[in-house]
Amino acid sequence: LGSIPLNKLTTTDIQQFCAWMKSDDHMGKGRIADSQIRNCYSLCHRALEKARTEHLIPRDPTDGCKLSPVRYEEMKILSREAMQKLLIQAREDGCYELLLLELSTGLRRGEICGLMWQDFDEAHGTLTVRRTIHAERGGRLTAGETKTGAGKRIITLPPSTAELLQKRKKRSYSQWIFSHPLLPEQPLPPDMAYNRMKTLLKRAGLPELRFHDLRHTFATHALASGVDAKTLSGILR
Repeated sequence: LGSIPLNKLTTTDIQQFCAWMKSDDHMGKGRIADSQIRNCYSLCHRALEKARTEHLIPRDPTDGCKLSPVRYEEMKILSREAMQKLLIQAREDGCYELLLLELSTGLRRGEICGLMWQDFDEAHGTLTVRRTIHAERGGRLTAGETKTGAGKRIITLPPSTAELLQKRKKRSYSQWIFSHPLLPEQPLPPDMAYNRMKTLLKRAGLPELRFHDLRHTFATHALASGVDAKTLSGILR
């Protein structure tokens, strides 16, 4: 839209812009999510509405645009048998602790990549979630606040998971619980965690999932095992 003068921008331009984002040839990268299109539209609307209130344009051209409803991806849950297959494959591929911890806690991808050994209390078998890892443009990783203000929390681990982390800590040379395989002074990049999961699913003969589906899997099985909703909400935040 940057090539169009502000006072020449029309509703049709905005509509075509949204259609272009929705198309399969968007910048050569394929179709983007409906929710992201709505975020872009919302940003345009706020900017153009301010331009209208400051009398730079007579009307907001985003008024009258029609957007497709957001289509949310279906939540997928691994069965106990599927989880066992995934963990067996993870053990063979050397990332058993990562998958076991995720299925034991339901941490967000950035949260599990942002765990440091100082967050692990061996005596009490707990993890304190303090940060999340973000990948910035260019691939640089930064540690930031958790997704929500209440995201900082202490999670009590199953004894078997805590024991595995104790063993991992003894052989670790990094401050990160899960570090970059080639750069141990850096955390494991969230995209790399996701790609590892995809590889494991394929090798285990399981259907494709989002990393977030492991979080749903943990929540579903926790409820089925008798964990009350309030406790589960505290774990997941």
